[in-house]
Amino acid sequence: MDPIVVIPARAGSKGLPGKNTKRLAGKPLVQYTIEAALELFDEKNILVSTNDDEVINVAQSLGITVPFKRPEYLCTDNATTQDVLNHALQFFEKNVYSPNALILLQPTSPFRTAKNIREALNLFKKSIDMVVSVKETQSTPYYVLFEENKYGYLEKSKKGNFSRRQDCPKVWEYNGAIYIVNVSSLKTSTLGTFTRIRKYVMNQVASIDIDNELDWLMAESIMLNRS
Repeated sequence: MDPIVVIPARAGSKGLPGKNTKRLAGKPLVQYTIEAALELFDEKNILVSTNDDEVINVAQSLGITVPFKRPEYLCTDNATTQDVLNHALQFFEKNVYSPNALILLQPTSPFRTAKNIREALNLFKKSIDMVVSVKETQSTPYYVLFEENKYGYLEKSKKGNFSRRQDCPKVWEYNGAIYIVNVSSLKTSTLGTFTRIRKYVMNQVASIDIDNELDWLMAESIMLNRS
């Protein structure tokens, strides 16, 4: 495999301002992801895509060269992950080499480890579009998720005659920690339309994705109990 690891870490978070460099147990949040990547990949394979000078400083302190500042048009709320990945891929192909797999590691998953990434990589094959990390959802559409029908009444999102949640089929939820994408698929389709997707299951703690203050407090509590 000839990989590129992309860590997207723009400035301007709305849910938790400055979260990528906010210190969790003494380290900037983005550092956890960079360190996990460095356990498996050479620094030349890792691309941090950011417009944040503080993120750049953290990356450089860990030996990662940041070859460009992400263009501002890719730092708005309207910019998609697909846009950011395509930009990173095009830069990499022009200036480094042509990868066949893109590993997306979001900096908001501090409990995702190098072991998790390695295990997910072992599931990747060139015949599929993507391996994605998941957790078993607590909100099953067979039991506790409802949609409003045209009469204004709630109906179960997915039909099924289950009297206990334990009897429902398992339902998986993307946890945002690991995406291993086939580059050829990325060039001809979009992440949201992939059909050949394999799951890599992670536990609830490893799956914590920090998006807001409540998520942060949970992560701090876990770190405190580990020390």
